[in-house]
Amino acid sequence: MNDKIRHTGIIDSIDDENVKVRILQTSACAACKVASHCNASESKEKLVDVKVADVGAWKVGDSVTVCASRNVVSRAMLLAFALPLVLMVATLVAVVAVTGDEGAAGLWSIAVLVPYFLIIWLFRHRIGRQISFSIE
Repeated sequence: MNDKIRHTGIIDSIDDENVKVRILQTSACAACKVASHCNASESKEKLVDVKVADVGAWKVGDSVTVCASRNVVSRAMLLAFALPLVLMVATLVAVVAVTGDEGAAGLWSIAVLVPYFLIIWLFRHRIGRQISFSIE
């Protein structure tokens, strides 16, 4: 089984030790023959920072394959989606149990995301070392 997720892209810019790769992220149905006639298909361009040892091996405009291990992707999904969802639901249940006010519980469950994502932002460099992409 393939343990990496790959996307092809084009090098957009090169910094000291980072290469920015522009990838096209498409939904599952974007490749369908009738996708142009359907509102469900969707695609977005994303810029991905990739740390490389030798930036001289690459130049702007090169076509490359960016990859990440499934473990890295799982960790990113946990931080971006699963933990915030658990935090929101736990806050919702706790505030409803304490106050009985569903409106306040809804507001608190959304408001609890502000400190969560602030903490994620403060630790972005540490997280960035654990969640990284490579070029093949």
